[in-house]
Amino acid sequence: MSSRSPCAIWRPAWACTRPLSSASDAIVNPVADSRSVGIVAPSVARFDEPLELACGRSLPAYELVYETYGELNAARNNAVLVCHALSGNHHAAGYHSPADKKPGWWDECIGPGKPIDTRRFFVVSLNNLGGCHGSTGPSSTNPETGQPWGPDFPSLRVRDWVNSQARLADYLGIDCWAAVVGGSLGGMQAMRWALEYPDRIRHCVVIAAAMKLSAQNLAFNEVARQAILSDPAFAGGYYQTRGEIPAQGLALARMVGHITYLSDHAMANKFGRDLRSGSFELGSDEDVEFQVQSYLRYQGSQFSGSFDANTYILMTRALDFFDLAREYDNDPVAAFRRARCSFLVISFSTDWRFSPERS
Repeated sequence: MSSRSPCAIWRPAWACTRPLSSASDAIVNPVADSRSVGIVAPSVARFDEPLELACGRSLPAYELVYETYGELNAARNNAVLVCHALSGNHHAAGYHSPADKKPGWWDECIGPGKPIDTRRFFVVSLNNLGGCHGSTGPSSTNPETGQPWGPDFPSLRVRDWVNSQARLADYLGIDCWAAVVGGSLGGMQAMRWALEYPDRIRHCVVIAAAMKLSAQNLAFNEVARQAILSDPAFAGGYYQTRGEIPAQGLALARMVGHITYLSDHAMANKFGRDLRSGSFELGSDEDVEFQVQSYLRYQGSQFSGSFDANTYILMTRALDFFDLAREYDNDPVAAFRRARCSFLVISFSTDWRFSPERS
């Protein structure tokens, strides 16, 4: 990035980061907004060389959907990889059309003059392998059957995503990332990059992540998966061939997830016991809906219409299996001896799943 320390470059910017825009924020004109990357279009990279997977299987060919923001410089050394979390995708910044009401999921942080400044950096954001937003995954067609992969799609690990991302870097002509950045599951990918490809990453930015899930994290993931598996419409994972969607199970899974994203204190500050509708008056309390109930139902409804159930199961299992120090006798220090990059680790006191003491 420069001769300055990584903290001098990254810390001031991240320190002022605020939560992503809410639905109530003002809608901006993507063409007129000088701090937006503007209108963007996704690209598709196809790979015909088989990808060996950690589970022992391989994919004979696959596609990755990605977006880029900014310009790759002549030295090809200003590229930043943004890794998405469980429910994310390739659309991290900008708009796909002037009619879009919301920008990409990390538009607050990517763009001219923003923490990841596209006047300086060439930013790459992709939909991970196994995803449901264009990259090869359970919703894609299995070339051997002509039907959607569904539950027959190979099991994936975080290292598989990193290996596929390394191939994307080769495809784009990027030998070394100026930084790999990610939050939650994306932060786990960033850490895996530092260990698997120590010569191909100069800075690693890990946000709200940990080296492994706690027993409580595993438990919440299992409850979420069971919500999907117990939905009759799931049909053993072959719901696409029946033209169905396990919407109720997906909604419940998302609701469970959102409970874990905020601590009890943060949830009390955000919602308290405020009502969305109804009254506590005697005889009028049958129609009571708390704000937190409304929030969870809305998040569940939105998610069930935009995400694939098999992808959710696949990605949460990859989360469960991630344990960066397991191969090093459970010694984190030994694990990170391979890394050669600088690290910036960011955590949030309001995060129940990945608290500061676990980051």
